[in-house]
Amino acid sequence: METYVILRRHGWRSPEDLDLAAQRALRAGEGMLDDVRWIRTYSLAELDGTVGTICVYQATSPEAIRRHAAAADLPVDEIVRVLDTALVQLDPMPISR
Repeated sequence: METYVILRRHGWRSPEDLDLAAQRALRAGEGMLDDVRWIRTYSLAELDGTVGTICVYQATSPEAIRRHAAAADLPVDEIVRVLDTALVQLDPMPISR
């Protein structure tokens, strides 16, 4: 598997909509563990008030990511393969809402 970053701009109207999408993504991923693994997501405060995301996945191919997104009804604006990772510090603790 390779590591990919998926950009989803303006995908949701609110954090609550994103939470529902995350539940769909988890369910869709249960049957695809050999092809797709969701690693983490960063939620983005878009300038127009919508919510976007940058997601980190491991997958066998960009097509596997697209199949997962279709099964979970998630937008996909761009998929980029990660070449390398420089871990400088651990991610900060999640922000509680």
